[in-house]
Amino acid sequence: MNKELGISRLVCILNEACRNGADYSDLFIEKKRSHNVFFENSTIEEISSSTQGGTGTRIIVDENIAYTHITERSEDHITKSINETLNKLGLQRSAKKVSLPDSGDILNCNTPFPSPDTEFLHDIDSRIRTGSKLVKQVTLGHNISERDIMIIRSDNRVIRETRNFTTFTVQIIVEKDGILQTATESEAFSTGPEVFWSFVNPLSTAKTALERAVMMLEAEKCPAGNIPVVLGGSAGGTMIHEACGHGLEADIMQKDFSVYNNRIGTMVASPLVTLVDDGSIKDLYGSYIHDDEGNRSRRNILIENGILKGQLTDYMSSKRGGLTLSGNGRRSSYSSFPQPRMSNTFLMPGESEQKDIIGQVEFGLFVKKMGGGEVNPTSGDFVFKVTEGYIIQKGCIKAPVKGALLTGNGPQVLMNITKVGKDLSFSAGVCGKSGQNIPVTDGQPTILIKSLTVGGQDIRNESF
Repeated sequence: MNKELGISRLVCILNEACRNGADYSDLFIEKKRSHNVFFENSTIEEISSSTQGGTGTRIIVDENIAYTHITERSEDHITKSINETLNKLGLQRSAKKVSLPDSGDILNCNTPFPSPDTEFLHDIDSRIRTGSKLVKQVTLGHNISERDIMIIRSDNRVIRETRNFTTFTVQIIVEKDGILQTATESEAFSTGPEVFWSFVNPLSTAKTALERAVMMLEAEKCPAGNIPVVLGGSAGGTMIHEACGHGLEADIMQKDFSVYNNRIGTMVASPLVTLVDDGSIKDLYGSYIHDDEGNRSRRNILIENGILKGQLTDYMSSKRGGLTLSGNGRRSSYSSFPQPRMSNTFLMPGESEQKDIIGQVEFGLFVKKMGGGEVNPTSGDFVFKVTEGYIIQKGCIKAPVKGALLTGNGPQVLMNITKVGKDLSFSAGVCGKSGQNIPVTDGQPTILIKSLTVGGQDIRNESF
């Protein structure tokens, strides 16, 4: 009962701030618990656990934002933080301050938090090493975490949510004749471990990494040139996320840093392209019930049949541009303010079979797995690594190649998509922006890009 009274009193204080000149105010209260296991050299090298959390206070007057964060969650400390935040904007509380008993930790989360299973890691390590004499090192990582959050807003809304995350990562290094090759596979979902392991077969994940590492040892150097590129569904939506998605975040557009600025309602992609961001899809790594401002997650169509339809917003960008709240105000923790961020971003599937898409390419590159890269969000120009790729000759996948780089422009790539497959696949990852890292999921079906610059290590091949 004391906790509920404390919440009610904090709502009243936020309301008071608005009566005294603020446009809006809110609190983001968080407690995060996590366990992390690091396995290497056939042994568990480290098991670490952490508990952290606190409160972020935000008060907005016109375009001015004051933000204060503390590592406390008690009513008394939060009230002092609100007062401090008001002072930053030159505002004061006018109501008479009455001394009342502190209600304690507003979240008061004492539910049991499970320890991770670790025995299976030894079995995977043994099986992978037995599977190939070329294995030099096996590194496994397993993390489970839980975030309890509460958002208290000056419009009298109080939102409570618990978010669970589980990840499993495999990195395998193989060696042959002094040459090393590394392959990494990871799985991540917004679930607890019990549900996670119903989705994920850890041995299968590890074998996939091993097979890629061994295969890439024998791969030829990739030639360079401008050719058709088929991005398989298994490649993940990295290119779509990085080269296109960030440019559709409202704050980027409002700063005129986006190539899509002032293009709502115009054709920005092939008519085959429909791009969606949906944080409400159950269990995906970028999913949530409410965003970090307390707005319900939803399905947002950003591009529909090639036409730019919308953008991703938070409170400030919505207020600034008179835009609909899309449920994409996200933050990495209580110590950071929210920004418009992607959640689960993907291209909708089309009508084509992957084999038919590959079959119409006389000579090109098939990308089965993408790596990291760099993007200029203002222009959309990008460079991405290919971690698993193959030459296509006369409609058939041929030899694997290594060292491939994809260089191009995101908006131009969207225009140059000539086929979209049925095989929508998702891949989880971590997205960085303004120093904040958040969980996301990217997705795409197999797509054919009619021409893309492929950078490689072998410039002697004149087939390109």
